[in-house]
Amino acid sequence: MADGRRTEVTQILDAMRSGDRDAVARLLPMVYDELRALAGSFFGRQPGHHTLQPTALVHEAYMRLANQEEPAWQDRRHFFNVAAMAMRQLLTDHARRKKSIKRGGELGKVTLDEAVAPLTDCDIDLVALDDVLTRLAKLDERQARIVELRFLAGLTVEETAAVLEISPRTVKLDWQMARAWLRRELSREDGA
Repeated sequence: MADGRRTEVTQILDAMRSGDRDAVARLLPMVYDELRALAGSFFGRQPGHHTLQPTALVHEAYMRLANQEEPAWQDRRHFFNVAAMAMRQLLTDHARRKKSIKRGGELGKVTLDEAVAPLTDCDIDLVALDDVLTRLAKLDERQARIVELRFLAGLTVEETAAVLEISPRTVKLDWQMARAWLRRELSREDGA
């Protein structure tokens, strides 16, 4: 996204924060492609038979964001952070509904990619992953955000560093610690 367009997105977000409900309609065309790419990265880690589609995820996440009573997005970067969290929550809610419908049947699973090397061969239940990420956030919010951005949103180390405004080295170190913690906690979940 060009710098002028980034600035325009931030200006629209400011207008929304100021109560301009017409700004909602101006925002979607400007952020749709990026939201679609974000949703695509989430679905790149889903089984092929997933019943929720990326377009539906984008629209549902956008509606949640646009319908907030008092949006408090500081800028474009903050908006996309919130969008990634909304998408994660929607996918988790969808997996929870499927689990309850099937009464413990096969859950929507994701396979961790090469970025999470020690975990590549195991499937991870989205509900369990969400539960574990919620616990991690209570211990270390930044590590949980790094997992969301690296694993769920598919961002690179450098992109994650830019979003969180930290150094790539910090991202790498936190990512390594978070992976080890996740591996331990998820294996506990499997054994429970």
